[in-house]
Amino acid sequence: METKKLSGGEKFAYGIGAVGKDMVYMLSAAYILYYYQDVMGVSAIAMGIILAVARVFDAFNDPVMGILVAKTKTRWGKFRPWLMIGTLTNAVVLFLMFSAPPSLSGNGLVAYAAVTYILWGVTYTMMDIPYWSMVPAFTEAGKEREGLSALARSCAGVGSAIISIVTVMAVSALGHAFGTDADYERIGYRLVALIVAVTFVVFITVTCTVIKEKSSVQMESASVKDMFKALIQNDQAMTMVIAIVMINTALYITQNLLIYFFKYDFSPADWEGNYTLFNTCGGVFQILAMMLLFPLLRKFMNSMKLFAVSFGMAMAGYVMILIISATGSQNVYLLLIPAFLIMAAVGMLNVIVTVFLANTVDYGEWKNGRRDESVIFSMQTFVVKLASGFSALVASIVLTVFHIKKDETGVLSVLTDGQRIGLRGCMTILPIVVLVIGFVVFKRHYFLTDEKLEEIDAQIRTRSK
Repeated sequence: METKKLSGGEKFAYGIGAVGKDMVYMLSAAYILYYYQDVMGVSAIAMGIILAVARVFDAFNDPVMGILVAKTKTRWGKFRPWLMIGTLTNAVVLFLMFSAPPSLSGNGLVAYAAVTYILWGVTYTMMDIPYWSMVPAFTEAGKEREGLSALARSCAGVGSAIISIVTVMAVSALGHAFGTDADYERIGYRLVALIVAVTFVVFITVTCTVIKEKSSVQMESASVKDMFKALIQNDQAMTMVIAIVMINTALYITQNLLIYFFKYDFSPADWEGNYTLFNTCGGVFQILAMMLLFPLLRKFMNSMKLFAVSFGMAMAGYVMILIISATGSQNVYLLLIPAFLIMAAVGMLNVIVTVFLANTVDYGEWKNGRRDESVIFSMQTFVVKLASGFSALVASIVLTVFHIKKDETGVLSVLTDGQRIGLRGCMTILPIVVLVIGFVVFKRHYFLTDEKLEEIDAQIRTRSK
């Protein structure tokens, strides 16, 4: 009996869910520190600790959620109930998280931020794990499954890009329409969060309604113990995990500090438009690099060399930002050159590390006699979340040390030369240092070249015979 292929409607339904869930993720990841620190007045270091602890907890919570989903049995399947419950609760918490009561202050506001952010992480995991884990429940192994996964990743990128592009301008427009000049950001973020939350629920409802699970599918879940065991026994996987942590830490440090750079340093008068333009172009550069630049350059160099070129591009971009800002220029178009270098590099690195991580699965089979695919790939999300928490803490320390925030009257502060140098240096030099560490570790310890992989593959085939 021939298996029914996925229809266009089913592919659309799954992809639209990825758009919604990554809109939610990006709104939280990119703007929660700014909202509570700069808009609501919570101390940067308090927010940094909250974000770091919550994301570390969330990273360890992923495997637990995987086990719960794997053991679920209902008439609607094991994935869709969790997907719908997680979406509804996460949407409510997202709105509450960006709706801090203006009457709260001090410890009360810190407690509100901590509780809502931790709940947001828990409910997001409740939805995210079953979303990605359900692919085998309605696809056949091979090209169909790989194609759908690639489509969903692309749709997730679209969701992230939408938030990066529209948030600041939408906050300004909605805030001024329904609030005053003094509180437009507080009102604006609450309304944007409401719109995103409703959109999220609608999109995931489409996913759950159209997608039908096969009741017989089994889900593989990896415990934290499994992850660390696989890392200890697979030195190449350990090397790639360190590289992934370094790449994402560098990116997230810049991402957290970028809004302060535009608002208080580079172009205070036109910061909303310039910040939006920079993010828009950066998102486009990243997507085009993954789709076009990577396959083009891959024709001329192997993946190891392209990995080094990507690191070099990112570091050159950071140096250019430092030089341009040091000249006192407020021409945002000049910053689009380093934006291309950094975001194109990140786009290519995302593709390359996925390939290299897959290579470590073959290496693990050759070295240890077993393939730890599910364990190794589940670590990618795990370590990205750890990098996110750590970078938020670093960014909050920078804001605290250099006292970068609004003054007591809510007016934009004029940064001193020392504050400007500190912000620019930490936004560029710190990521360079992190990238150098990651590259040195990779260069010294990763040896799975194309030739080595062919040798490993040949030996695996010989064993199987």
